[in-house]
Order: sequence, then structure tokens, then C-alpha cells
Amino acid sequence: MWLQGLHERVPEITREQLSRHAVPDDESREAAVLVLFGPGETSEDLGKVLVVERSAHLKDHAGQPAFPGGRVEDTDESPTWTALREAQEETGLDPDSVTVFGELPQLWLPPSRFRVTPILGWWHSPHTLDAPDSQETQAIHQLALDRLADPQHRVRVRTRSGFLGPAFEIDSLVIWGFTGALLSSLLDLGGWARDWDTGRVVDIDIPGEMNGSS
Repeated sequence: MWLQGLHERVPEITREQLSRHAVPDDESREAAVLVLFGPGETSEDLGKVLVVERSAHLKDHAGQPAFPGGRVEDTDESPTWTALREAQEETGLDPDSVTVFGELPQLWLPPSRFRVTPILGWWHSPHTLDAPDSQETQAIHQLALDRLADPQHRVRVRTRSGFLGPAFEIDSLVIWGFTGALLSSLLDLGGWARDWDTGRVVDIDIPGEMNGSS
């Protein structure tokens, strides 16, 4: 199966393979995100990954594409619990439809000062998704990995503050910052990445910069 390579590598994945930022040893806020992989259109296709567009009204990362997730609450039993709870709140995802197969090293998100744990999941029983709260999620996307890996959809994004990192231009989305960098790393680790022109740089103007750098 196309997901097997990533699944097998999970125990050996290091923070350095996912982010250039060291994680501070302090009382920073903790969060978790769900990287949910689902089946493709046919058995021969690479699968899909779930991405949400955050509401423009939110305080952090407003209007940006992101993996579903959020802050760890006192009642959460684990980062996996947080990621599944947040995904349910943001997309209507049934946690029982997901098999979690990996917890990646904690990563540092400087702009919002969160320590973020990515949780990898396989959507074994796909169902219709619909954001229960439009004030939190304005759109839900299931993006094909073979399209994301297509060089024509890959760029680097540069912001006014000097951030420069991997990104994806696909349909109406520009996926950059923490989400773009993590997605780029997972394409590499899963063996799905294709050679692309890293010289393609897109300048973007982010209000209240910078909301989502990695």
C-alpha cells in the first residue's frame, strides 16, 4: 500500500526532518494537529489528505489552509485525543472512523508560540464531512497527494518579513507556513515527492504578518 513506507518510518522520524526550529523547554502552549490520509479514487492512486480553511474571523492563522487541530485542553488525555477532538469540532469527523498510526515529534510554531504535535491517521471509513461551526471552518478539502506532489503545484512562499518556505498552489489554495512545510516533509518521507523547481518563489502579503511560518 502507498502509505506503508511512511508508516514504517514513523518511529525513526526526527524533529530536524520536519522543522528547522528547536522546541523551547518552557511553559509554552501545547497543541496537536491531525494529518489524516484517506483512500484515493482508485486502488492504484495515491490517497488524499484532509485540509481545512480556517475562518477569517479567527485570531490565529485566520483564513489559512491548515490541518485540523488546536490547543490541548486540560481534559484531553493525550495529543491524539486533542487532534481527534479538534478534527471532529472543525469538520464533523467521526473519531471512530480513524486509525491513528503515528505521533510525530513535537514542533515549534514561533508566531503563536505553540508546541505542536502532529498526529498521523488513516481514514479507514470515510464519510461525509461538514463543518459544524462556520465561525471556525469556512471550507474542507480532501487533496490528492499525487496532485500535491505534481511540480506545477509546488512553489516557495516569501513574505514581507523575510519568511521563505515550501508551499503548494492548488485550486484556490496557497498552503504555506507550518502546514506547507510539514506537508512537504511528509511527501519526502512517504516517498511521494517529485523533483520540483525550488526557484519558483511567490510573494504574499499576510495581514498582521506572520501568522503561519514554520
